[in-house]
Amino acid sequence: MLRCAVITIDRRFRGPAASANGGYACGVAAAQLSDAGGPVEVTLRSPPPLDSPIEVERAGERAVFREGAQLIAEAAVRTSLTIEPPAPVSFDEATQAARRCPWTAADAGHPYPGCFVCGPDRAEGDGLRIFPGAVTGRNVAAAPWIPDSSLAGADGRIRPEIVWSVLDCPSLFGMVCFEVWEGRPLLGRLAAEILSSPLVGDRCVCVGWFERRDGRKFHAGSALFSERGELRALGQATWITVA
Repeated sequence: MLRCAVITIDRRFRGPAASANGGYACGVAAAQLSDAGGPVEVTLRSPPPLDSPIEVERAGERAVFREGAQLIAEAAVRTSLTIEPPAPVSFDEATQAARRCPWTAADAGHPYPGCFVCGPDRAEGDGLRIFPGAVTGRNVAAAPWIPDSSLAGADGRIRPEIVWSVLDCPSLFGMVCFEVWEGRPLLGRLAAEILSSPLVGDRCVCVGWFERRDGRKFHAGSALFSERGELRALGQATWITVA
């Protein structure tokens, strides 16, 4: 039997100007399966709309999301992620790496300057302003992150959909910083497992890295670490470049 619900994504959480940040949308979708336990994989089929009702249909460990007749996403529980995190990056190393982020300059050609996660046009306290850059001597991109109270639940921990957001863009920068590519990148799929959400004010490190390429598809990983190097969350992403 299908269990139905309706979700809406607020405009604050946009990625492109007219649709949601992919990681945030995947996190909202994954929340519909949170009681099943284990990692969840979300495949985006259409740009997730903003300020518009999305209907949810769930059957067991799978869920489907639609806006009217338009298929938006599909989610499913997985037994495990087929990816391993790299060695942690220190908070100081991540701070230095962020200064080398390739998309923060005004003329850098950021495809989504208003992105909730990595958009340089977003103000402090509005967007997350996570700007990963290449870590010296390593093939990973990293950035520091200190979450604020607007991102937390009643228990003071950062809400799961925000953690999913943080796993989104760093995986892209693992490609941008080290791979030759062209076109406009769009998140196609994200699988994630949250081990422990950070608290407000925690000094965190976001890390992303490139795994492999398959035509227009780029496979990448991402991780969220505590300042002490503890793994908080792990992500496995597929990006698609379009003209």
